[in-house]
Formats: sequence, C-alpha cells, structure tokens
Amino acid sequence: PSEFAGSGGQPQSTAIAGDDARRLWHNLVDFRGRYEHTIDDRGRVSLPARYRHEFSRGVIVQMGADGCIDVYTEEGFQEVASHVVEPPTTSDGRRARRAHYSESYDTELDRQGRILIPPRLRQMAAVNGAVVISGRKECLEIWNPRRYEEIMGAAAASPTEQAPEA
Repeated sequence: PSEFAGSGGQPQSTAIAGDDARRLWHNLVDFRGRYEHTIDDRGRVSLPARYRHEFSRGVIVQMGADGCIDVYTEEGFQEVASHVVEPPTTSDGRRARRAHYSESYDTELDRQGRILIPPRLRQMAAVNGAVVISGRKECLEIWNPRRYEEIMGAAAASPTEQAPEA
C-alpha cells in the first residue's frame, strides 16, 4: 500500500498501534543461535557472518540489563526505544530515557564484519578475548563466556512459567 492517501498526495499518519505494531515487530530480524568469537586487542569483534548484512545501515551497542552487550540494528533499537513510554517532561520519563540512551553507542561494521565496542561497555560486561554471541530475537548479545554459562544454567534450573489451571 502507498504511504499517500487518496489523490491529495498527503502522507498518512505514521502512528502504529495494536496489531500493526505487532506486525512491525515481527518484520524485524529474528536473531538466533550461539557463536563463539574473540574481541581483539583494539576492542573489535566480528559479528556472525549470516547477520552482517542486517547491520549495513548501522549498529547500536548498549549495555544490557543482564550484564551483556546488546547489539541492535537501527530499526531494532528504535523499536525497543518506542517502549520507553514515560513522557520526557516528567522526572520518571527523563530517568527512563537517560537509562536507555546513556549507555547506547553508534558504531558500524568494518570491511571484515567487525564492530568496535567502546571500552566502557567492555569493562562493564567484563568481555575481553573469547566471547559468546547469542541471539535474542530482537538483537544479538555479546557475553563473557563464564557469565553466559551462569545465566543459562540458572535459566535451565528454574521452573518455566506454566499456564494457570482452569
């Protein structure tokens, strides 16, 4: 469908809600798998070859809530950012936006398919040398291998959510 309504040539509203928002989310790349890579002495790491083309328009890295580094496409980052819903005119809104954007950095792929991870993120995530790159649907995650195994072990040991009984 065209982005223009009728014969007047005026753009339609770009607000997305409900089912349309869910369809947009589902149109994003599903990042899957587990890959073992190495961060070099300059702080660069290769992204999995099968996903490099997805980052051709830019890469955003962010400190993840679980202690890993999240790696987003531009579109994926904007989708996640759209869920920061507090208005910027409130104290809570500014705090939420600050938390989301202050540890986010733009980077790009080099010719070898590597990205540069800022030193602050490498330190916070304790990544140096061998790393695990894991798919998480909306992004890739870069993990310290020991921390990744701890998180995955804890997830496997905890009971899964079950539907309530009727």
